[in-house]
Amino acid sequence: MKVFVVYRYESDHAREVLDYLRDFKRQTSREIEELNPDTREGADRCRLYDIVEYPTIIATDDNGVLQNMWRGTPLPTINEVSYYV
Repeated sequence: MKVFVVYRYESDHAREVLDYLRDFKRQTSREIEELNPDTREGADRCRLYDIVEYPTIIATDDNGVLQNMWRGTPLPTINEVSYYV
């Protein structure tokens, strides 16, 4: 399974997302892929999964099928997301 977070790097919520990613890596020894919706790849994934709110965390299976989505703040617990990593 794959997990990625979509957020704008220059935004009000960026600090919260960065803290979450740091804590997630510290607790699980795994990383979550980061995507900026202002890039071509980020915009394509936003259209694919209908992401219109940031930050959004997406969990997909290996074929890209959506398994779970968490939109906005507060961010989900690390335990909720670690199941999909």
